Amino acid sequence: MHGNANFLDADQQPTAEGDMPQSRTASTHAHVKCGDCPIRHRAICARCEADELEVLNSIKYYRTFAPGETIVWAGEQFSFVASVVSGVATLTQTLEDGRRQVVGLLLPSDFIGRPGRHRSQFDVTAVSEVTLCCFRRDPFDEMLQRTPHIGERLLEMTLDELDAAREWMLILGRKNAREKIASLLVMIAHRDAALHMTRPSGEVSFELPLTREAMADYLGLTLETVSRQISAQRRDGVIELEGKRRVRVPDFAALVAETGDDSDGGWID
Repeated sequence: MHGNANFLDADQQPTAEGDMPQSRTASTHAHVKCGDCPIRHRAICARCEADELEVLNSIKYYRTFAPGETIVWAGEQFSFVASVVSGVATLTQTLEDGRRQVVGLLLPSDFIGRPGRHRSQFDVTAVSEVTLCCFRRDPFDEMLQRTPHIGERLLEMTLDELDAAREWMLILGRKNAREKIASLLVMIAHRDAALHMTRPSGEVSFELPLTREAMADYLGLTLETVSRQISAQRRDGVIELEGKRRVRVPDFAALVAETGDDSDGGWID
């Protein structure tokens, strides 16, 4: 077991807001009512009624992780499930010889953990500063059994994740480097717009939550190839870069055309 994992053991659950083990480096976050949560309409609680939200409020707590910090290691037991409130994390698989592959991204409203499964299958690492809304596992599992709204939403999110994984298999297996970069940007644009309950069209802009190194790992490309393709799309007027992370797309349809996909990029919002 890795000694610096940032999760709470069963005997270290917070007994009151802000009551966190001092040995952990992840920080607490101000408590937010479920009804005021920025991911409320997309998260695991999206279909919950007011009384169900009150129960969730009673079993949740917030954690914030710094960029590069491990949220949980593969194979490690952890005592919570969580929704990503802000930031981006990666799911990474490591082979016996040390080779690593980023197999998934966790964006705001995505769910971490599996009911009934107490060990993580992947390393979960914060790419940017990540805030999680954590639910103590045992009370959450009990609530899942008696609250159909949560189970229905979890099933819906799982099926969306399966569709996205199949789409990503196509991207990794069949698309060239330029199409891969465009597909990733389209995905991020769709997810950013969904948080504001809109769909991307015309001119759009969004924060790029990944470093170029992380993009290379996720897309199966070299860092040099990622940099070269971003520069090419910038030179061709497909994208504009504002500062280090802000991406402006003058014509979203033109970016979608770069992916080789259909008219909406094929992405599940």
